[in-house]
Amino acid sequence: MEPENETKAEQTQEQEQVVNPWEVSAKGKIDYDKLIDKFGCQRLDQFFVDRVFSLTGRTPHIFLRRNVFFAHRDFNEILDAYERGEKFYLYTGRGPSSEALHLGHLVPFMFTKYLQEAFKVPLVIQLTDDEKCMWKNLTVEESKRLARENAKDIIACGFDISRTFIFSDFDYVGGAFYENMVKVAKCVTYNKVVGIFGFTGEDHIGKISFPPVQAVPSFPSSFPHLFPGQDKLRCLIPCAIDQDPYFRMTRDVAPRLGYNKPALIESLFFPALQGETGKMSASDANSAIYVTDSKNEIKNKVNRYAFSGGQDSIEKHRQLGANLEVDIPFKYLSFFLEDDDELEHIRKEYGSGRMLTGEIKKRLIDVLTDIVEKHREARAKVTDEMVDAFMAVRPLPNMFN
Repeated sequence: MEPENETKAEQTQEQEQVVNPWEVSAKGKIDYDKLIDKFGCQRLDQFFVDRVFSLTGRTPHIFLRRNVFFAHRDFNEILDAYERGEKFYLYTGRGPSSEALHLGHLVPFMFTKYLQEAFKVPLVIQLTDDEKCMWKNLTVEESKRLARENAKDIIACGFDISRTFIFSDFDYVGGAFYENMVKVAKCVTYNKVVGIFGFTGEDHIGKISFPPVQAVPSFPSSFPHLFPGQDKLRCLIPCAIDQDPYFRMTRDVAPRLGYNKPALIESLFFPALQGETGKMSASDANSAIYVTDSKNEIKNKVNRYAFSGGQDSIEKHRQLGANLEVDIPFKYLSFFLEDDDELEHIRKEYGSGRMLTGEIKKRLIDVLTDIVEKHREARAKVTDEMVDAFMAVRPLPNMFN
């Protein structure tokens, strides 16, 4: 049995830190050790980084090397199966609630692209336009439009169309997918879904009925055009740790329906520019760097809003150095600066006070501008016809080659 959310007494104790699929906030920094204990997942250590390298021959992604993806459920079983010659598939998703993605949204897709290339496995990407319609009070039509716009940003990450199927819930739910939703729904009581997700009597029934929709892409039979007769195919889900409640529920139900439990590899939150009390949010433009931001907009946001761990005077900074635990420019470079040696140099120089806040912000602006400009160029090449091709219900001819 997978662990569920805490009792009411435990919830009262943890009100200072709220982490669920719809809200991430804390009065201080997010306590990831507490999250691991609370959710019942395991920490991803160097053993897994080394093992990925030995199995794939590819240099581990910086998100692995730097513990951006820091927790897992049964990732070891996925690697064991792969070593035996068994394949698996990847599943991740996006809730389309904004016109464009921000850098925090890109993190799971950048890592998923690496996993797809390293292990040479198929990928399904769910666009939960129905979820955002219910949670964000968007119309059906607007949710579907945003799903296609977000699909363009996802495709621009460089996924292999011969191994990738993107689907929107409004378009795809039905048939075998809906059959699995009903099977899951029959296994989950109202009390259990309230315990896991914290729903209240004020929530409409659409919210309460949604979790099976996000659960069943982890069952291969939900995609009969992709995996006919492969009901035991394993699934690995790269996601941020706030999505864990969906898959605790799924892992509890899966064996009762004859499926393997999905494995997860879970990331830290990409913090807001203002600090690590929450994740970068699409609802606050000044908390986020968007893939549509210009160089000047990136420069202004970093210089004005990026919370600094530097001291309040040059003299004091030279004496005491920066507090890297709270410094957002350094955190962002830890996510996106490819060169390990340069990052370590910045850690020493900025942490000692020899490098100033303005210098590290300037380096960050260069790194983020390069990422955003490359993404914008790639997105400009994504046509509506390409979106249709990725979302077409068709076999994937190259999915395990």
